[in-house]
Amino acid sequence: MEPADADLYFGKVLRHSPSGTRLGRSQALSTYFVFLELRHKVEIHRMTGRVVECPIDEMNRPRGAKDDQLRIPPSEPEIGTLFTSWGGELATCRKFAPTARNYTAAKLMSQVGLRVSEACGLDLGDIEWDLGRFGKLHVRHGKGARGSGERMVPLINGADRTLRWFIEDVWGQFDDDHTRPGAPLFPS
Repeated sequence: MEPADADLYFGKVLRHSPSGTRLGRSQALSTYFVFLELRHKVEIHRMTGRVVECPIDEMNRPRGAKDDQLRIPPSEPEIGTLFTSWGGELATCRKFAPTARNYTAAKLMSQVGLRVSEACGLDLGDIEWDLGRFGKLHVRHGKGARGSGERMVPLINGADRTLRWFIEDVWGQFDDDHTRPGAPLFPS
């Protein structure tokens, strides 16, 4: 993609689009090219003979106040340190049940890749212990309107043990009835 391509795209294709759309698209392209330059510049040059360069320059950059945001996920050791420290604090925390609930929800999201809204929408009945080798979660409230809908998520990476501990040892400390249909997995 060259600066002339960006001129064509922002000048003709997105000409009548809202300014927020133009700004968002330009920032997405800029972020993508920053990622390519940081992580894959040498490999791309070796394979294609071309140097990675962002096509969004001063002339075709839409006006806006937001900065590019490159998100770098934490490493496995950092995640391990987080949950080890957090798990250690469970023994001395002031309110055990809510802290254990938050710990379990975060660990479950880390282990199986759920979004926050998906984890919040889970019910006790959504856990299918007998499906697959480890059991599965029935995620009924997926991402967005056109994104993923219902799906079955395997309880991998020790998520089955995390959930069993939470349900057997912690869930009963919340004032909720486990026999009630639609009882939330993570009650408030």
